[in-house]
Amino acid sequence: MKAAIPLLVALATLAACRATTKPEANTLPGNQAITEMTTPESGEPSRRAGLALIALPPVKYPASRQSTTTDTYFGVRVADPYRWLEDLDSPETKAWVAAQNEVTFAYLNQIPFRDKIRERLTKIWNYERYGVPEQVGEELVFSKNDGLQNQPVLYRQRGTEAPTVLLDPNKFSKDGTTALAGSEFSNDHRYLAYATSSGGSDWNKVRILDLKTNQLLPEELTWVKVSGTSWTKTGFYYSRYDAPKAGENNLSGKNEFHKVYFHQLNTPQSADKLVYEDPKMALGFRIAGATEDERFLALYLTDGKSDGNRLQVRDLTDPKQAASWTTLLASYESNNTLVGNVGGEVLVLTNYKAPRYRVVRIDPKKPQEANWHDVLPETQNKLESVSQVGGRLIASYLHDASSQVKVYSELGQFQHEVQLPAIGTASGFGGRRADKVVYYAFTSFTYPTTIYKYDPATNTSTVFRAPKVDVNPQDYVTTQVFYPSRDGTKIPMFIVHKKGVALNGNNPTYLYAYGGFNVSLSPGFSVARMLWLENGGILAVPNLRGGGEYGEAWHQAGMTPNKQNVFDDFIAAAEYLKANKYTDYDHLAIAGGSNGGLLVGATMNQRPDLCKVALPAVGVMDMLRYQKFTIGWNWAPEYGTSDDRTQFENLRQFSPLHNLKAETNYPATLITTADHDDRVVPAHSFKFAAALQAANYGANPMLIRIDVNAGHGAGKSTKLQIDEWADVWSFCYANMNVTPKLQ
Repeated sequence: MKAAIPLLVALATLAACRATTKPEANTLPGNQAITEMTTPESGEPSRRAGLALIALPPVKYPASRQSTTTDTYFGVRVADPYRWLEDLDSPETKAWVAAQNEVTFAYLNQIPFRDKIRERLTKIWNYERYGVPEQVGEELVFSKNDGLQNQPVLYRQRGTEAPTVLLDPNKFSKDGTTALAGSEFSNDHRYLAYATSSGGSDWNKVRILDLKTNQLLPEELTWVKVSGTSWTKTGFYYSRYDAPKAGENNLSGKNEFHKVYFHQLNTPQSADKLVYEDPKMALGFRIAGATEDERFLALYLTDGKSDGNRLQVRDLTDPKQAASWTTLLASYESNNTLVGNVGGEVLVLTNYKAPRYRVVRIDPKKPQEANWHDVLPETQNKLESVSQVGGRLIASYLHDASSQVKVYSELGQFQHEVQLPAIGTASGFGGRRADKVVYYAFTSFTYPTTIYKYDPATNTSTVFRAPKVDVNPQDYVTTQVFYPSRDGTKIPMFIVHKKGVALNGNNPTYLYAYGGFNVSLSPGFSVARMLWLENGGILAVPNLRGGGEYGEAWHQAGMTPNKQNVFDDFIAAAEYLKANKYTDYDHLAIAGGSNGGLLVGATMNQRPDLCKVALPAVGVMDMLRYQKFTIGWNWAPEYGTSDDRTQFENLRQFSPLHNLKAETNYPATLITTADHDDRVVPAHSFKFAAALQAANYGANPMLIRIDVNAGHGAGKSTKLQIDEWADVWSFCYANMNVTPKLQ
């Protein structure tokens, strides 16, 4: 099977409040010491204390109407003067968006080096990038971006023959904004089911390609969301919602009553068989997946209230069991994923009674806990994922936020540790039980994503594809430090910079974090961030509580009611960087996306004096109403909701929208969002921007940049990514009073 990971983390790219903007091919932007100063010729930015190198006129903001709308929560009246911005289709909101973009781009257009930054980004972005290959019968299938293509292309290759195009998403739309959102091959290698996403939306359409004839089957599946496609024989299981009601905005309406269906090939969607629904439970996800041998069907159920999932199975080969479900783990509190099966027993990756995860073997005919057998017991390191491939189990662990990969027999006997090139992140290792080799990707902050071919029998890795990037990784150093948070907890942080950068206290520094949803920020290469680094900038990535780096205890330490720990950890990271002379107030930017956008918004409220620049992207800014839009209810276990008195009081303490203070000198702020974001709806950013512009006192600009025909981040075209990063870096440099020495 493909690598199995805890369900809610597996769905984070769709269901959790997580930004999936990828500066290139990696996950969310996501190590160790230092020496002397570099000269301007070697890349150090030019800056002079007290001298305005970049003079931009003050910003005149568009008018934002304030209404008298209020809500009452447990006797507390809360004003919501910009509620009207939640109506994304109204002429008033559209006019407001256009006016804000006009002001923002007029400001950005005046930055003298913006075009040169875009040119440099375009140059270094222009290199071949490969995805992890998959063996499909006699062919190898992999994705490849030639460099500046808006979307990567899917190729097929037989032996040593030249690769041919299997699917080109660049032809899905004229502007490159329709992306491939997922793909799955049938077990007989005859068909490919693939999902597309238009304009960055989380709504998917599914089509089926006959690999023998290269023709599409006539059917098209719509209103698919938070779903995969899992094949058995001549069809597949998938999940969807009912079509939105007439007049309902499908980009902001609340998503309820998720259902599992089975689609039979060459039949219309209207004929699909309903496999599972719960008409009494509006919230939660229902997802089904079959084992490789098509014997067991797993059903994953969440309830929208808890942080885990219930796991049930049915034996499709047993007539007595094929129509009923056997519950393996009944609680919604643990996170459980079916890895595969060995005969009549299934392997389950779970954090039940194992906060750092373990793999257990369960006989569905005797599913009681007393009959379970530990295959991979819990260790001191978090078990991130497991794949059953080549008759072995390949287990990926996290050790201080970096990958450690080990190979075991299917009975749990240790065989090898995979020797990785450096401290970094390894991903992939998926395949089938008969496969003799597997493929994986390795990356680190300055190590471009490289694809390796791995033989688990001999424990040898060979390079399959290595990119040629117009940067020299040897010019940079990565260190990992551990700094104390407010309560004394030690927090790890990766620090990356060019060799020779001096600790003089005024280096431009980009502090990026996430801190939530059990998401781990391990080292990953970003071509966009290389521009910052090659110009003498510092990248700092702390692994805040709320993430998954050290298992469920670390996660829970940053969940409701402990969310303040995350903000404290982030503030302490900034203070560490300043105290140790990496940077100072005038040269520090804080950044984060989605849940990380909330992090930035809350931090700039609590410490407006912390940094010069704030970059909240696609953030959750209205913590009192987030659950009312699309799948926002899914974040309730992480945040709590305003429907509960105690949780309301907690949320009110840090909600970015509700803690802005009048006549406060906030950092120069560039809010980024998109009109098709149907995960964290753009109204969050709209309302925060309007309130921030009204509250700010001082000359720092408070701008919002709204992408058109783009979403939360996944599938964003190369052009849109380059344009956005050019604007982000230009904004940072201009407000830090720094002119980059561009190559």
